[in-house]
Amino acid sequence: MATAVQPLPSQPLARLSLPPHSTLPRRVDGAWWPRSRDLLVELPLLIGELPRAWGQITGVSVNSEMWHASPGRMLVANHVVRLHRTSGPHGRHVLRLLSGPGRARRDLLVVPPELVAADAEPLMAAVAAAEAGGARSPR
Repeated sequence: MATAVQPLPSQPLARLSLPPHSTLPRRVDGAWWPRSRDLLVELPLLIGELPRAWGQITGVSVNSEMWHASPGRMLVANHVVRLHRTSGPHGRHVLRLLSGPGRARRDLLVVPPELVAADAEPLMAAVAAAEAGGARSPR
């Protein structure tokens, strides 16, 4: 009797919600709902889903209270991404992405992985629907 070969499970896609492109500033540039608090697993999935227009991500700032311990840098898609850890309540749910030679910055609202879909999905949709034109919060 022949055994059917089951395909390997595909890599899960990052749960990422981005508003339509705009040249006006936004408080946040999108929302990300990771599946865990493990940056070594989650960050490569996220970076792989980002728009090409955002450029090559070279640095990421995260809040130490939000994520499990991680190294100061990691290899993602054959390039080094430096991880900067911050602490304190300010920016706890924000992931800051730095890219390119000019160090362009994009901020993503991080939806806690423990949140159930009924709570997380409307939040992500609201971020994607937010109108451009709001100035970035002071940092």
